[in-house]
Amino acid sequence: MAQVEATTERVVAADPETVFDTLADYRDTRAKLLPEHFSEYEVREGGDGEGTLVHWKLQATSKRVRDCLLEVSEPTDGELVEKDRNSSMVTTWRVTPAGEGSSRVVVTTTWKGAGGIGGFFEKTFAPKGLGRIYDAILARLAAEVEK
Repeated sequence: MAQVEATTERVVAADPETVFDTLADYRDTRAKLLPEHFSEYEVREGGDGEGTLVHWKLQATSKRVRDCLLEVSEPTDGELVEKDRNSSMVTTWRVTPAGEGSSRVVVTTTWKGAGGIGGFFEKTFAPKGLGRIYDAILARLAAEVEK
C-alpha cells in the first residue's frame, strides 16, 4: 500500500483568525462550504474545532463513496486536523498570514492507498480529483470570509 497525498492551497483576502474560525465552525459554517460531493453532513459532538466529531459521505467519483467519521484536533496554532475513524484518511488545514489582511490556506489529505495496478491509478488520479473538490471548498471559503 502506497501513501497517497493531495494538496491544494489558496490565498484568501481575510485575516488568518477569521479564516481559521470559519473553517473550525463545523456547527454553522462548514456545511455551507462543502460542494455536491458531500452528503449526510452531521455534527455528532462539539462543533467548534478541537473535540468536534463530524460525519459526512464524500463521493469523490461516481463509483467511490467514503463514509467519513472525523475527529477534529488543533495540534498547533492555525492548524486543524480531521482524522477519519473509518479509514487511514487524515486531512490537515493550515492557515497562515499571507500579507496584510490575507491568509494562505493549505489543505492536505493523506491516506494509505490500494496496492497493485489499482493503487497506481489511485495514486495517479485521486489527488487531482480531490484537488478539484478542495478548490471548490476554498472558493466557497473565500466567498464566505471576503464578504
